[in-house]
Amino acid sequence: MAITPGEAPRGRLYVGTSGFSYAAWAPRFYPPGTKGDALLPAYAARLGACELNNTFYQHPTAARVEAWLAATPPDFRFTVKAQRGGSIRAMRADPGMTLPWLTAPYRWFGERLGTVLFRVPKDVPRDDAALLAFLAAWPAPMPLTMEFQHPSWVDDEIHAVLREHGVVLCATDLDELETPPDLRATGRFLYLRLRRSTYTDAELDAWAGRIEPFLADGRDVYVFFRHDETGESAVRAMAFRRRSGDLQHRA
Repeated sequence: MAITPGEAPRGRLYVGTSGFSYAAWAPRFYPPGTKGDALLPAYAARLGACELNNTFYQHPTAARVEAWLAATPPDFRFTVKAQRGGSIRAMRADPGMTLPWLTAPYRWFGERLGTVLFRVPKDVPRDDAALLAFLAAWPAPMPLTMEFQHPSWVDDEIHAVLREHGVVLCATDLDELETPPDLRATGRFLYLRLRRSTYTDAELDAWAGRIEPFLADGRDVYVFFRHDETGESAVRAMAFRRRSGDLQHRA
């Protein structure tokens, strides 16, 4: 699609899954026999981003990050789930003491870091003072996405605070939700987690339509499907990327 002078370039769409290191995804997603160090290159040949799961449980080593980067092309992006123990301490205690330790390994990703996904669990209700202290201590150059799991955080004032700090609000679609979550642009890109156990073709088309205005406006969009045991989610992620491309072509 040609860009006329003065027109903002179209945003990039990054689609993937939560994690990649699942040999059981063969042969549905991975070629038969794919395992070990061959998994990530095979994943990156089909999808353009990965939401790392294991960083939620432990810090990655420099050698591990270097291996991940070497196994993927330069335009591949990683999003890092912030380590859960450090995340809780950063919200409940002094973030100025915790965040330097928490974020230090994430710098090794360099420009390949899409964002850090900071998950605020269900047992942490809204606390404006804690949020402001956290955001003030966060290393500004590092992209941050926040996923609030307690419903008390869903408020226009909280969204305004995120927007003021350039922090992205994560939208998470879950089986237990009666209606899809709203998409709110609080930062320079959009982050969507499609976590339902299954999606129909019509539902995928609907989500492709919802993110289209953000892409057209020049915002990058990250979309991640849940992990499953068979690789169906990874196949669904590939289908979603194709559908979004089809929508762009039709537009």
